[in-house]
Amino acid sequence: MSVDKDTVNKIARLSRIAISDEEADKMVGELNGILAWVEQLGEVDVTGVEPMTAVIPNHLRLRDDVVTDGDVREKVLANAPAREGSFFGVPKVIE
Repeated sequence: MSVDKDTVNKIARLSRIAISDEEADKMVGELNGILAWVEQLGEVDVTGVEPMTAVIPNHLRLRDDVVTDGDVREKVLANAPAREGSFFGVPKVIE
């Protein structure tokens, strides 16, 4: 696959980037180089290679899920300006 000047100008217009003709000519070579490199990557034999998400192995350090400060509903609702049962009361914003 290769990119020509018209394609570069179309991409620039779609992404709302103003480029001059000289910049478009320069971008043609750069984009074609990038596409050639991507095509080269497609030729690499990766059979038997496990997909990975990071270069080094990451293990999550998990802590025990323990409730440390629970059952304080009444203390929390004591600060509420309006209360409806065991919930915060909020003013109606849609009529």
